[in-house]
Order: sequence, then structure tokens, then C-alpha cells
Amino acid sequence: MATPTVAANAYASLARIMERGGAEKGGETTGPSFSALVKEAVGSVMDAGRKSDAQTVAMTSGRANVMDVVTAVAETDVAVSTLVSVRDRVIQSYEDIMKMPI
Repeated sequence: MATPTVAANAYASLARIMERGGAEKGGETTGPSFSALVKEAVGSVMDAGRKSDAQTVAMTSGRANVMDVVTAVAETDVAVSTLVSVRDRVIQSYEDIMKMPI
């Protein structure tokens, strides 16, 4: 379940990534490598998972309310779903390239 806050955070993360890359240098665009982008995306999903786990543990010990846990789990769900969608598209693109005649 995506909330406006989750969507805003996702757009803000994308904006930060785009600000760091894409500067032109001698006619060529330079920016982070694809592997760096993937590594950052996986790292952000792992951070969301850790936050969700921390909220769950805090709730079981009585330091957090249910709404915080639900929000953290929903953010993790959105992050994982986004990562899976990107992975599926990358695999499909690779398969399309491999089908091309030489």
C-alpha cells in the first residue's frame, strides 16, 4: 500500500540520484555507473528493511505504536516491489539484446 509520504520519499531519492549524475564533460555525459546505481538501490531497500525490523522490535517491547510499524512495513513493501520491477525489466532487456542478430 503506497502512501503519499512513501511516494514523495521515492521521488526525492530519485531526484538525489539524478542530481549527482548526468553532468556533461567534453560532450559525454558522466555520472554514476549502473552498478553503483544498483548498489545504492539495494542498499536503500536493505535500510528500509532494517527500519521495519527495528520498528517491529520496538513495538514488541512497547516503545512504538502499531501505526509506525505498519508505515515502516508498507515503505519496505514499496521498496522491494520497485526493486523487483526494475530487476525484471533489466532481465527482459538483457534477453531482448541476446535475441538480436549479429
